[in-house]
Amino acid sequence: MSGFDKDWLALREPADHAARHAGLVGSLATHLAKRQTRSIMDIGCGTGSTWRGLNSRLPGIDWLLLDYDETLLKEASRRIGTDNRVRFRQHDLNDLDGLPLEGIGVMTASAVFDLCSEDFCRTVADRLAASGTGLYAALNYDGIMRWSVTHPLDEQMVGFFNDHQRTDKGFGRALGPDATDCLVRVFKAKGFDVKVEDSPWVLDATFGDLQRELLKGLRQPILEISGTAEDRVDEWLAYRMDAITEPGSSSRVGHKDLLALPA
Repeated sequence: MSGFDKDWLALREPADHAARHAGLVGSLATHLAKRQTRSIMDIGCGTGSTWRGLNSRLPGIDWLLLDYDETLLKEASRRIGTDNRVRFRQHDLNDLDGLPLEGIGVMTASAVFDLCSEDFCRTVADRLAASGTGLYAALNYDGIMRWSVTHPLDEQMVGFFNDHQRTDKGFGRALGPDATDCLVRVFKAKGFDVKVEDSPWVLDATFGDLQRELLKGLRQPILEISGTAEDRVDEWLAYRMDAITEPGSSSRVGHKDLLALPA
């Protein structure tokens, strides 16, 4: 984890930072302030976007950043620079038993759990319950993708993409848009206090490059899962691309943030 290109991660970072639900971040800060051990472990950290998004709002926190991709970890270290409160560690999330949870107050993950299976979520809940660690799981895709300039195929194409999101991404059959609902169930079953808030990307023309890369990324999953003719998919994508520059055009990509804290 994470296996994503650093250029894509850099492109989405401003939208991610704008989307995070401020109220949940505030609740996270309040929880950490009450703990004797004020530490966060960020799994699937990529280039450190979660740290950059939260560090100024969570002062005095020790961070452990985990990712399987050594290249992304090196980029995270380069971008964060010298900070004795931040450590980096390479770790494969298929090894959940090996997560270094000792002394960790909250585990964070951004845009991770929608790639994972229900068994993965249950195992995480078991581990965090046993160690008394909270979870802040942000920016999980919820299956909603809408455009202010519509097309008759929008709903169908998004449905195909959502079906593809439920295929195996390396951690068993992925939950895709169902990830947050699953996390709510498994963490409530363990006695956690669980809060969920919407954290959508709202993308206008200033996010044109991100919108274009997002649309490009839809093509192959839609073709793989739907059996739809390429020319039909490409015609829809061309329409969506052209609409980005129309005056007042915008798109909305739904995400949800979740905070699960030990009761």
